[in-house]
Amino acid sequence: VQLQAFGGGLVQPGGSLRLSCAASGSISSIKNMGWYRQAPGKQRELVAVIGSGGSTTYRDSAKGRFTISRINAKHTVYLEMNSLIPENTAVYYCKANVVVPPGVTAQDYWGQGTQVTVSS
Repeated sequence: VQLQAFGGGLVQPGGSLRLSCAASGSISSIKNMGWYRQAPGKQRELVAVIGSGGSTTYRDSAKGRFTISRINAKHTVYLEMNSLIPENTAVYYCKANVVVPPGVTAQDYWGQGTQVTVSS
């Protein structure tokens, strides 16, 4: 299973970016899909997660500005980020909790990360 993340870049404060992450390979199903980020010198932290049924969880600072969504048939998760601030600068990683055939237990897989820089 591989996860490929896209969409990072340089954006001015107040701007928007949309990240996407697609899982590929031998996949029976995907449970949770999520976005995490890691700023220089800091630990990786959860940004948002979405269940297979669409339930979502956000870190407090992302609520109202970020929206996570997914298309199950495409094994893809998105993160729409609006009103970006410099503190959102980090490498953003996607993670998927994947059931690989013929197993029934889900395992976590990570994408390679995409850099988001918010700066004027």
